[in-house]
Amino acid sequence: MRKLPHPQLSKTRKVRGQPTHVTIGFSEYPAVGQNDTHNNRGEEFRFASYYGDHMVLQKAPEQSVLWGYGSDGAEVIVSLKGEQENRKHSVLVQNGIWRVALEPMKAGGPYNVTAVQQGTANAQVTLMDVLFGDVWLCSGQSNMAYTLSQVFNASEEQAMAPQFPHVRIFMAALERSNTELLDLPRVEVPWSIPSAAELLGGPEFTYFSAVCWLFGRYLYKTLGYPVGLVESCWGGTPVEAWSSHRVLQKCGLESQDLRHPCFTPYETMPGLMVAWSNSVLWNAMIHPLLNMTIKGAIWYQGEANTEYHQDKYICAFPAMIDDWRISFHKGSGGQTAPDFPFGFVQLSTSHKGSMSDGFPNLRWHQTAGYGYVPNLRMKRTFMAVALDLPDEESPWGSIHPRNKQDVAYRLTLGARAVAYGDKGVSFQGPFPVKVLLKGDSINITYTKSVSVTRSKTIFEICCTKAKNNCSSNEGWVPAPIMHWGLSYIQVSAVQCRNTVSGVRYAWKDWPCDIKACPVYSADRVLPAPPFIVNRWP
Repeated sequence: MRKLPHPQLSKTRKVRGQPTHVTIGFSEYPAVGQNDTHNNRGEEFRFASYYGDHMVLQKAPEQSVLWGYGSDGAEVIVSLKGEQENRKHSVLVQNGIWRVALEPMKAGGPYNVTAVQQGTANAQVTLMDVLFGDVWLCSGQSNMAYTLSQVFNASEEQAMAPQFPHVRIFMAALERSNTELLDLPRVEVPWSIPSAAELLGGPEFTYFSAVCWLFGRYLYKTLGYPVGLVESCWGGTPVEAWSSHRVLQKCGLESQDLRHPCFTPYETMPGLMVAWSNSVLWNAMIHPLLNMTIKGAIWYQGEANTEYHQDKYICAFPAMIDDWRISFHKGSGGQTAPDFPFGFVQLSTSHKGSMSDGFPNLRWHQTAGYGYVPNLRMKRTFMAVALDLPDEESPWGSIHPRNKQDVAYRLTLGARAVAYGDKGVSFQGPFPVKVLLKGDSINITYTKSVSVTRSKTIFEICCTKAKNNCSSNEGWVPAPIMHWGLSYIQVSAVQCRNTVSGVRYAWKDWPCDIKACPVYSADRVLPAPPFIVNRWP
């Protein structure tokens, strides 16, 4: 790939797309233009809302999908002009929609992409400065919406942004819908080249996502080719709002009333309180993107579900991932992988000293009850553990820690290993492979070498009078760390006068201070995730 030119920085602007409502007759996983009851005759000739100058299209081996609106029966010819020869693609407008899949394109650019309509209403539209690379979707609630201007060392981070002109950004506007939409109703930030003051330093919880941007920036430094970032997130939102009816039905949530008043103002964007309904964000902010070819997705959400349908998250979150995967695969005509890599952030912390089990339970549910990913239920996933990154002094509440750099870095390690197959990258913290009760101690053997600091409270054992499963926070007592070696830790069980029925680690909302949990990988880069083992499940 030849060296990419350094284009002019774009300026912030908001554009309003034209929503296309799809109310009936859609196939189970619709592709654009299939059974669309909206009459597009008379629409101006144009691309769909999320195509534009400076955009990144998915590189080979996948084919990028382009679509838009035109006059029924007209012929549309799409061509590329740039460093790589590409044949012209011709297609007819049907039901007001045209759609083409480009040939696989190697990473690079820039290109001009021109669509010409021929017929009774001749027209032409050209997208300028288009790059080919990897496109990643970033979604979730307020910790994903948390902007770069809010992080530690924000001014330095923003000052570096213009050094990465080939990491391009796009943001969907905040919209809800009771029906699945074909296109985005509005665009908050059209495809743009990063500029510190204008696009990455927007008002709090607006644009642009710190986790999304930093993930893309770190990834670009590894890949060396363009990265496109698509942000579609909203603070204070439960997983049910991002899930289709298929997910809700599978997990027994379809008939549940989603409206609940427990979200804080910061969780729903400062000063804005919103009542949610099932699928409203899937309908308006994810479904319109299905025709886009993407490399993968990252997700930061779950705080809202610590108080709402917490027990259902163990079903709903993996099911949502499955549904997004097949929906993007079908919507892109088979171009987006049916098992595209999906990364997520395991919840950080909320309240220091809290005895609530909401956060630890939700962290466990995020892994489908395995404690680690990928696993048999959640294949091709990766997770950034964040429980060791609390922030008691955050101006936006301790539920919104300012350290997003480590979060994004840990996500990048997972992406490199899972999405790109980099065998030399360690992306998982130590996790138990064997727990052995021996006399008055418990030996815990880990998957890898560990770095350990002594703690009297981080491990706990459950004591029961009979061979019973341990419930919630009852019966748990501290199990001090006694000894450790290369890949094992021994904890004391002397405080248990009855039967030892379980052992758990870091099972608290706020288990440790900043980067001070007792168990890390040998190089102290990756924290051990929380775990719980019941002797008699």
